[in-house]
Amino acid sequence: MSAPPILAYENLGLQLGGGWLFQDINLYIGPRDRLALIGRNGAGKTTMMRLIAGDIDCDKGKRTIIPGTHIVMLEQDPDFSKCATLIDFTQQGNNPPAEYEVRALADQIGIDLDRPAQTASGGEKRRTAICLALASKPDLLLLDEPTNHLDLAAIEWLENHLARFNGAFVVISHDRAFLTRLTQQTFWLDRGTMRRNEVGFGGYEAWMEKIYADEAKAAERLDAKLKLENHWLVHGVTARRKRNQGRLEKLYEMRAQRASMMGPAGTAKLAAANNDVKTKTVIDAKNIAKSYNDRELIKDFTLRIQRGDRIGIVGANGTGKTTLIRLLTGEETPDSGEIKISQTLEGIIIDQQRKLLQPQKQVRDVLADGSDWIDVRGVRKHVQGYLKEFLFDPSLIDAKVGTLSGGEKSRLLLAREFARASNLLVLDEPTNDLDLETLDLLQEVIADYDGTVLLVSHDRDFLDRTVSLTLGLDGSGHIDIIVGGYADWVAKRPDRHRQIANNNGKAETAKKNKNKAKSDIPVKKNKLSYKDQRDFDLLPEQIAQYEQDISTAETEMSDPELYSKNPDRFATLSQLIEDQKLAKEQAEERWLEIAEMVEEIQK
Repeated sequence: MSAPPILAYENLGLQLGGGWLFQDINLYIGPRDRLALIGRNGAGKTTMMRLIAGDIDCDKGKRTIIPGTHIVMLEQDPDFSKCATLIDFTQQGNNPPAEYEVRALADQIGIDLDRPAQTASGGEKRRTAICLALASKPDLLLLDEPTNHLDLAAIEWLENHLARFNGAFVVISHDRAFLTRLTQQTFWLDRGTMRRNEVGFGGYEAWMEKIYADEAKAAERLDAKLKLENHWLVHGVTARRKRNQGRLEKLYEMRAQRASMMGPAGTAKLAAANNDVKTKTVIDAKNIAKSYNDRELIKDFTLRIQRGDRIGIVGANGTGKTTLIRLLTGEETPDSGEIKISQTLEGIIIDQQRKLLQPQKQVRDVLADGSDWIDVRGVRKHVQGYLKEFLFDPSLIDAKVGTLSGGEKSRLLLAREFARASNLLVLDEPTNDLDLETLDLLQEVIADYDGTVLLVSHDRDFLDRTVSLTLGLDGSGHIDIIVGGYADWVAKRPDRHRQIANNNGKAETAKKNKNKAKSDIPVKKNKLSYKDQRDFDLLPEQIAQYEQDISTAETEMSDPELYSKNPDRFATLSQLIEDQKLAKEQAEERWLEIAEMVEEIQK
């Protein structure tokens, strides 16, 4: 039998305004659950987190918790206003964690806790809050958008730490890669109800599609009015996913076409600069360099950006992503080299600055200056119809901006900016605070955009679904130019983890140099040992088998009645999936270790 839950709600209900936000919800959390909490913006995900944490009381229902259970919640926007330094934030309250434990985690994630809190960036504050949450050693950890403001190195560090976490956690996140790797169960908050599935996020979309399909069949027996009211919500989501599969095929074609225009991998030389190519060029950078405070952020960078390119820019915080954007858009000039920008280029920048959205204004005012009609890139549309395109209930047209959730505000900002005419779109971390359905919509809008896109993001899955070219910065000044998305960049940079560890790689490099100085220089091997060679040959097949076993078990567990019908089988499958995922991770680490040995031998 599986272990009893550490926390449960029976018939949970919560009122908001004049109606029920949730009603008749039953949920339970086991001692080792890894739960994804999924739901569109405004569904009440953060409110549900606060109910689970005990920060707010429900209007009806019963809450049961095992005595002594320690719950910690990582909030989206923790309050640092009363703290002089970042370390002060971690030492508040009656029972703060030991300072040395917090500092040990801070060293790993790369944050100076003695920094003044008021001058710290959003990423530094988020890392500090993560260190506090983990050092508190909770039995149940609640994570509300933990990857916001984190760079790729920090996200991967957090993933590795949570993979070893001994307690339970519930996570709200838009980061598909993060959720797929870590979660083993799913809460789906949808139209005031909660569904649970004993499969992680990797199986969520298939599960959701099945439920929507079942609802569509049931709706055929209802009156036409009800079907019309639900059509934009249900069928719009399923149709969008199907359309995006087609757009992925188009993206792969774009990547293949772009690859034919490039020289050897990692360079930006065009194979043929014919007249047609020249007319399509919107930004032409040749041998540019840029330094700040004697630190060379960009050196000898050459790239010709074509009309219609979708370019992703990735790298740790501080490696120069924003500087590169400002150079390519003409906001800054390079120290050396030359940048030519098409005179017809007209761009818009979406950088999640919600200060444009005044709380007292109505949604209609933000989109159309109070009118019922809006011009969307030269096409006249009714505001309510345009709201539907961005997954809003049309009845929100007269709602105050201040009543919207953080994700809804981000979505409203996207709707406002995408209506403007332009041929260059610059997106700086556009995925923050967006739900998964809005990310699907954003993917669709970018795919249909006629101009060029420059996208800065730490969302690996979104990059893989969206961009045709990736620029990877490692902090040394060199910029990788890779056809494809984030996964393609990783595949062509086997030493990436060493180079960007601790944000810029310096700490890891210094450690390696120190260890090397303490020991004799080893004799370079000219071949693998028998055991290493055997593992190198057999591990890929074993990893594939682990993946197949996990997929088979997750498919069986997708039956929502399995737990009630056969709890022993449910427990067995749960343990099998956990064991297989651990074995798969260990096998992958072993194979990568041998792959590095092979690389050294071949040098």
